[in-house]
Amino acid sequence: MGSMTSNRPYLIRALYEWLVDNDLTPYLLVDANREPVHVPEHYVEDGRIVLNVSPNAVRDLTLGNELIAFEARFGGTAFSISLPPDAVLGVYARENGKGMLFPEEGLQEPEPPQPDPPAPSPNGRPSLKVVK
Repeated sequence: MGSMTSNRPYLIRALYEWLVDNDLTPYLLVDANREPVHVPEHYVEDGRIVLNVSPNAVRDLTLGNELIAFEARFGGTAFSISLPPDAVLGVYARENGKGMLFPEEGLQEPEPPQPDPPAPSPNGRPSLKVVK
């Protein structure tokens, strides 16, 4: 496949539009530890933050391929939020949870398989056959 761009920004935009068109409140679930994520630290829990990106909650929303950015108010204070699309772990509706979660490392096609805890194999041969 070569260097196809990530489909995540496109999915984020599509889900955002779908939720807004259905009069639902789109929430982004964001990995706040990924660089360069700029979000208000007080609202981060367990390394995650949920951002309401509905049109009446944010200003100047940009859902770009390289950057998602907007102005939002947290506890009455305006913040400039910016984050790379690959920090978005999911997009869903506040009202009913409909939407989509993205795989944690969904950027590349399947990663090289992580070595499993080695299964004891008597003669040094793997017990599973690779089916091509």
